[in-house]
Amino acid sequence: MNGFKKIICFIFFLIVFVFLNPQNIFSQKYPRKDIDIDAFIQDLFNQNQQESDVNYEDLYESLFQLYTQPLNLNDANRDELNNLYILSQEQVNNFLNYRKRNGNLLSIYELQSIPGFDINLINKILPFVEVEDNKLDTRPLKQKVFTEKNHYFLLRESRILQTQKGFLPADTSSTGRVTQRYLGSPDKIYARYRVSHSHDYSFGFTTEKDAGEQMKWDSKTKFMDFWSFHGQLQNRGNWKNIVVGDYLMQFGQGLVLSAGFSVGKGAETITTIRRNNLGIRPYSSALESGFFRGAAATYNFGKFDLTAFVSQIKRDASLTLQKDTTDEIETFVGSLQLSGKHRTNHELAAKNSILERSIGGNILYKSDDKNLEIGFTYLTNIYDQYLQHHPRVYNQYDFKGKQNAVTGANFSYNFQNFNFFGEIARSSSGGTGMVGGFVSSLTSKIEFSMLLRRYDKNFHSFYANAFGENTNNNNEKGVYWGLKFTPTRKWQMSAYYDKFSFPWLKYLVSAPSNGYEYLLRLSFKPSKTILLYAQFREENKGRNIPPTISLIDIVAPALRRNYIFNIDFAATKNIFLRSRVQFSNYTLNERTTGGYAIIQDVNFESGRWQLSTRLALFDTDDYNNRQYVYEKDVLYSFSLPAYYERGIRSYLMLQYKLFSKASIWLRYAQTDLRNVKKMGSGLDLINGQQKSEIKCQLMIFL
Repeated sequence: MNGFKKIICFIFFLIVFVFLNPQNIFSQKYPRKDIDIDAFIQDLFNQNQQESDVNYEDLYESLFQLYTQPLNLNDANRDELNNLYILSQEQVNNFLNYRKRNGNLLSIYELQSIPGFDINLINKILPFVEVEDNKLDTRPLKQKVFTEKNHYFLLRESRILQTQKGFLPADTSSTGRVTQRYLGSPDKIYARYRVSHSHDYSFGFTTEKDAGEQMKWDSKTKFMDFWSFHGQLQNRGNWKNIVVGDYLMQFGQGLVLSAGFSVGKGAETITTIRRNNLGIRPYSSALESGFFRGAAATYNFGKFDLTAFVSQIKRDASLTLQKDTTDEIETFVGSLQLSGKHRTNHELAAKNSILERSIGGNILYKSDDKNLEIGFTYLTNIYDQYLQHHPRVYNQYDFKGKQNAVTGANFSYNFQNFNFFGEIARSSSGGTGMVGGFVSSLTSKIEFSMLLRRYDKNFHSFYANAFGENTNNNNEKGVYWGLKFTPTRKWQMSAYYDKFSFPWLKYLVSAPSNGYEYLLRLSFKPSKTILLYAQFREENKGRNIPPTISLIDIVAPALRRNYIFNIDFAATKNIFLRSRVQFSNYTLNERTTGGYAIIQDVNFESGRWQLSTRLALFDTDDYNNRQYVYEKDVLYSFSLPAYYERGIRSYLMLQYKLFSKASIWLRYAQTDLRNVKKMGSGLDLINGQQKSEIKCQLMIFL
């Protein structure tokens, strides 16, 4: 804990520095109102994706990088506007036409003059946009950094209050083997520093220690377990973007390069199926995989943008030894480890055990009217160890080798209120991936989208995240239709239907299979203070019948239905209530199980104080009916736990603004289960029926 004490001392120094410079503090406008994206997240995401144990907190953190600073409407391009996931194709066109005709906006309230921008839409985008002069600040960089309003340091600490098995003293098995235990403390520590200005510069670092990891200094751990740095300069003459350190890239529809998490299927049925050309983005997440480390730059040649990049980074991997035909021992990578956790000697052995080198680029053409974009992307990944998954029937087409190259071509074309897009890519293994479709505003009240995709079973693209049902973009064919109908300002109906097939086997699906998924959502907003919606989702896909029922693998349809009823009510200016009921059922081989959750949220705000609370009751028959519900968390952190078994879930979070440039958060969450004696599994096992977590956070604007 000595390292943690050093961090506390550093924070104390920052606070003293801020107090000793009151002129620097109070002469500036408060950088930004805290973003409350609860409703925004619930509108975008399908909270019942139950096919795998996904770390939703990290996925939300990746998405939230898009909103860490507001988008300046006076220099925002079409891709950036589309990437808000809020505006329709017609609204984007109306905005760009208005700005072209009238020049820069003078105030955010000028949005009311644009056709299609009613007060509900404006309130929805306000947390993510601003209106500023788009002239480049020509002052020296040092001066700009020290007067930048988006300049902050954040420190967060959390821990489970009950003692988990991994933190108990080690014991010895009957064979004399000493059991593994976590090497570090149960504290999870996270820190972030960033100073940035949109379309100009960004500098920062992120560091994290997971619960159970050590704080020490050696060849694998530099005090904290994970560090990420970046430096970015933009719009320096023809150099549009230069990033050194950690970064992401997104071009086309994400078949070759996709920056972090993409939304995919959810309650927003139109805008989320399309990817946008975001180019190079600095990386500031605590996710310990999926990013590049090195340098990348974009240079403009008139109508062409040329991007080149190089990266070298060590990845976590499990190494396997085996004898070849001459009895020589050879080493290969059985699997890449993506969790980023290094709590035990076994997990530490996998840390930084494989070297990945990446090189590539993109050339992008934009027409004079910006309605046509055509791009070509290339990426090659080279590893110093041979990659080969442990052989199974279903994974025999997975990547094998030390080098993989992917080449892709993409386009985007705007015609009136239609946006057509697509991408085709081919990997060095011979597989091809293709995706294409359109989003449209048929009228001011009706939006429609369609997407086709086909990913060969031997298509391999390690940084891809195009639209699809599978986690990876391979072994899949499908067609998606989306619809949104807004007959009045009070009513909205959205729906999608997705039909897909898997030509080859999958994990737990021992035969080629197919399926479908559809969602219906009806929203009613009778007044500014009340929002009601009901949502139904059905998914049908193949699944092996459990071995306890059949002695051989037999694939049968697995049918899952989810129901949600929600009411949001702003009781007063300071009190906000949310009531929610959701339940599900799951049918496999004529056996049906179910589960439900009843949730009540009460949020209160007064002056410098904000209080958020929840009480949830839940009961599920089995793991297939676990209930996912978004929980409000401290700023830049996200929580979407699975309510499973029978019990009660509650949390209380306090936020207090110390002064105009600093805020603190304190959050306590607790789960109480019935009819169980233990919670969790493995080294996370807790003997008892209760699990409690406390989290505190300090944020200082410098």
